[in-house]
Amino acid sequence: MKRLLIIAALAALVAAYFFFGLGDYLTIEGIKQVAGDVGAYYERNPAQVIAGFFLVYVAVAAASLPGAAVMTLAAGALFGVLVGTIIVSFASTLGATLAFLASRYVLRDGIEARFGERLRTVNQGLERDGAFYLFTIRMIPLFPFFVVNLVMGLTRIGTWTFAWVSQIGMLLGTIVYVNAGTQLARIDSLSGIASPAVLASFALLGIAPWFAKAIIGWIKRRKVYAGFNRPKSFDRNLVVIGAGSAGLVSALIAATVKAKVTLVEANKMGGDCLNTGCVPSKALIKSAKIAEQMRHADRYGITPTEPDIPFGQTIERVMQAIRTIEPHDSVERYTGLGVDVVEGYGKVVDPWTVEIARKDGVTQRLTTRSIVIAAGAEPFVPSIPGLEQSNYLTSDTMWDAFAKLERAPARIAVLGGGPIGCELSQALARLGSRVTQVEMAERVLGREDDEVSALAQASLEASGVEVLTGHRAARVEPGRLIADRDDSEVAIEFDVLIVAVGRAARLTGYGLEDIGIDTTKTVVTDDFLATRFPNIYAAGDVAGPYQFTHTASHQAWFASVNALFGQFKRFKADYRVIPAVTFLDPEIARVGLNEREAREQGVEYEVTRYELDGLDRAIAESERRGFVKVLTPPGKDTILGATIVGAHAGELLAEYVLAMKHKLGLNKILGTIHSYPTMAEANKFAAGEWKKKHKPEALLALVEKYHAWRRR
Repeated sequence: MKRLLIIAALAALVAAYFFFGLGDYLTIEGIKQVAGDVGAYYERNPAQVIAGFFLVYVAVAAASLPGAAVMTLAAGALFGVLVGTIIVSFASTLGATLAFLASRYVLRDGIEARFGERLRTVNQGLERDGAFYLFTIRMIPLFPFFVVNLVMGLTRIGTWTFAWVSQIGMLLGTIVYVNAGTQLARIDSLSGIASPAVLASFALLGIAPWFAKAIIGWIKRRKVYAGFNRPKSFDRNLVVIGAGSAGLVSALIAATVKAKVTLVEANKMGGDCLNTGCVPSKALIKSAKIAEQMRHADRYGITPTEPDIPFGQTIERVMQAIRTIEPHDSVERYTGLGVDVVEGYGKVVDPWTVEIARKDGVTQRLTTRSIVIAAGAEPFVPSIPGLEQSNYLTSDTMWDAFAKLERAPARIAVLGGGPIGCELSQALARLGSRVTQVEMAERVLGREDDEVSALAQASLEASGVEVLTGHRAARVEPGRLIADRDDSEVAIEFDVLIVAVGRAARLTGYGLEDIGIDTTKTVVTDDFLATRFPNIYAAGDVAGPYQFTHTASHQAWFASVNALFGQFKRFKADYRVIPAVTFLDPEIARVGLNEREAREQGVEYEVTRYELDGLDRAIAESERRGFVKVLTPPGKDTILGATIVGAHAGELLAEYVLAMKHKLGLNKILGTIHSYPTMAEANKFAAGEWKKKHKPEALLALVEKYHAWRRR
């Protein structure tokens, strides 16, 4: 109703403008005539003339009608410089704000629905620098008054910000035009007022805030570096601390562009992902899956058998996978690529100096123009009474401990229901352990939709895991974990306790606290991944907000390029399309929004779903569990997010990641040939389900009649 009233009011104003021929009055000649006729009346009734002029000005501006500049001249002719400037300043601001609000209520929703992704970047810029943008535009009369009002209404800039910045920004131009109006008889056109010299002056004034902002930024940087002595020359262009995914990519990029770069690593090259995380866990999961398939070989027409699992050999295979991949991340390889690799503990001693306690006993100091912190993360260990005395394991320490065992531990308690806890619980249960998984929340995989969490729990339980959700670890006794649930205690017997409640960024031990780099749960960075020191960047798990190997590599590009070339242009880290996979059986893969997040963010959506139990390849492989679920705006094929549960879900997700990255909709996926028979056809069939729901019923009815006529 509000939208209809606004449209009706604007339509009435426009109709009146043309019906009464108001355009004839809003010209130089028309204003001269009106000023002459009204001048005497104004002397007798100043309040009435001011009120009437104010309301007309507001109406003209609000309806985006031509004539505001001419009316500003009239204000000077009628009221003089001081009074005319006051009237026009407030009338123009009020009218502009009404036009701004009309655009916002009538047009913005439709524009955002169509161009939401593009507008999001604009709105982020306006949220940060909106006042500067608007002030610059208002100061330069080249930008039409009414266009600015309407376009700004489509953005997320605040109404109050728009109003006060507009009033200040238009004030100088208002004074110039009102003053010119005092000499109305001598004016033949507006071009004489807005001469090139005047426009140039306005332009210089308009960009003055940006110069001021640059100067303030320079002063802030000087203040940040106060107390530190900047070297006159530098040993390196870049020093990278940490040789995990983010560090390796940062160093490689620097070497590729011929920068002199040193990579410092205190432990093993390749970081957690290669040595204790992604690689060993996925190798373990594969062995566990083979064991499970042997137990259920009857699904494939083969006699099932209980596998004999020599756990030591299983773990040796895991270690062999690490050893096979190690050369990809080795010191020798990166040295050959042009990276100076130093094994030792790096410490930032000032914004341009890194001190390295090398493993060979030598202490080395390097000066560098820029630094990238890529120190990674480590398992988070909660404070639980008795935990420290329990010989607990984490995802970092369990591999060495398991390598000493010939058989899997009989009883394992896993603390944590996130991706790591779930993956380890299922794999170890399938390898012969009796696993009890304890999660404080009411469901596992709490970031996923409820149905996905329920499916994950069912899969864990089908593998033999006892899942205890809603249980809080209260204390650890010798061989027992005591958990609370509804004021009652549950005792969980274990031979091995694995703590897998998440990972925490490594924030201490390498100098951040000594030079005052801000940290919370991660190193605090700006949109460009810079810390409070503009030449020190952070990337990967230590920077957050995601703890994925692929995100660390993604951030490393932004951190290293900004560190090396930021004096020319800096790039904001882009997190719009981040895939994530939990390697349970069946796998759970997601990109973009799921239903829970869409509801929390107030995003309107519709769901398209395709069940894998009807997919030919899934049937042939007895892998019918799961589904493809895609979120789109109502009535549109734009992909807001996709969740896939099923065999090879991680691989299937790549098509949606590509589509979202390059703004391809479901129609494009539907129109793409997919090999038969493959699991990837599920993506095409999901797109087909969307198409079925949005088929043009009216057109099809006409086509049906056409075909019936053709049969006659």
